[in-house]
Amino acid sequence: MTARLDFLGAVGTVTGSRFLVSVDDTKVIVDCGLFQGLRELRRRNWEPFPVAAEGIGAALLTHAHLDHSGYLPALVRQGFRGSTYLTQGTAQLAHIVLLDSAHLLEEDADNARRHGYSKHDPPLPLYTEADVLRAVRSMCSVPLCEPFEVTPGWRATLRPAGHILGSSSVRLELAAGQTVLFSGDLGRPVHPLLNSPPDPPASDVVVVESTYGDRRHEAADDGPLGRAITRTVRRGGSVVIPAFAVDRTEVILMALRRLRLGGAIPDVPVYVDSPMALAALQIYREAIRRRDPEVRGDLPVGEELFDPGNLHEAHSVEESKALNAPTVPSVILSASGMATGGRVLHHLEWLLPNPRNTVVLAGYQTEGTRGRALLEGARSLKIHGRYVPVRAEIVNVPSYSVHADADEIVAWLGRMPQPPQVCYVVHGEPGASATLRDRIERELQWTAVVPRPGERVLLD
Repeated sequence: MTARLDFLGAVGTVTGSRFLVSVDDTKVIVDCGLFQGLRELRRRNWEPFPVAAEGIGAALLTHAHLDHSGYLPALVRQGFRGSTYLTQGTAQLAHIVLLDSAHLLEEDADNARRHGYSKHDPPLPLYTEADVLRAVRSMCSVPLCEPFEVTPGWRATLRPAGHILGSSSVRLELAAGQTVLFSGDLGRPVHPLLNSPPDPPASDVVVVESTYGDRRHEAADDGPLGRAITRTVRRGGSVVIPAFAVDRTEVILMALRRLRLGGAIPDVPVYVDSPMALAALQIYREAIRRRDPEVRGDLPVGEELFDPGNLHEAHSVEESKALNAPTVPSVILSASGMATGGRVLHHLEWLLPNPRNTVVLAGYQTEGTRGRALLEGARSLKIHGRYVPVRAEIVNVPSYSVHADADEIVAWLGRMPQPPQVCYVVHGEPGASATLRDRIERELQWTAVVPRPGERVLLD
């Protein structure tokens, strides 16, 4: 039997995680994510999938973020009929995330149709809500840390990754006898809500993420966020925080609560303006109430952890539109986290031109996104077909990241019971992946490789 691993995404970029594992004619895909950011990357979502979708026997998802789950409905649309294995938390969140993605894709296609700027005639979405519902029906929730059969002769175990609720690392045991560990996105030991990831199990091959493979996170510090809010309010402005709907919104709300209870920020309205974020917030609340094993055991019982004291949930389109011109200084959390789409674009369009306002970037900003452009000092930003001047203050607060940094990744790998035959470094921009590879080789004395896009390797 010949075992192979194909790197179909997340190589040379932090998006599009797709790893195909094959033994002869049996195929399993680990993660099925969308490419995001640069236009040339996004175009890859529209390319024909390199293998016949109907020939893939099963899928495994490490977590619900779009760059790991967002291509699944497209795969279903192309003929994938296997089961998708994931944790209960990932299943709950993926349902929300994928429906929102389909809505935005259909909205983009409709806008292209009305304004005539698509190369397709007629403009079509990558997938629809109907495709998402078919993908959701393929999902099979499995318990953490319990081995299960993926396809005859193959077994898998999902272990907590500590990144977002439901996130996991995947260990595959192939029919040919080899074992492969996919880290997924690794969380941090200091995540304010979730337990840190357990030590990795022994495996022949490791595929590890490298989002922050070339840097160390700053120590957790609410100060920069608090100071940005305070000076913005003093000059009569409002703060917009493009926040990832899953997990980052929760983390930021907890920070705002700490700042408000400590008297470090004034009592101003805090709005959560994202239907997806509000739905995810409810799932997090329920996980805390039932003391989910992924959730930290030291969280206070019976306390509303996500309410800074003046919290408002903007559900309707009318409520969202009202936030484009706040009547009083406010804090607005809205998706998406890298300003690639969603309601936050309307707020940026209205609020960026005013120097009284502030935009706070609270997460990784992929190359080619509006968030990255703001981070790099853009003087104007193209939104809804028009250029908007950037006169608002831009503040970066990277300490709220829930991705492991380079030190934390190397430490996690170093706790494996024995070295793997090879460690493949993926899911990072080229510099980050190369830097982490070099550290793994130097500090752990392992064979580490940054694969090429589309590369196939044998699993001995």
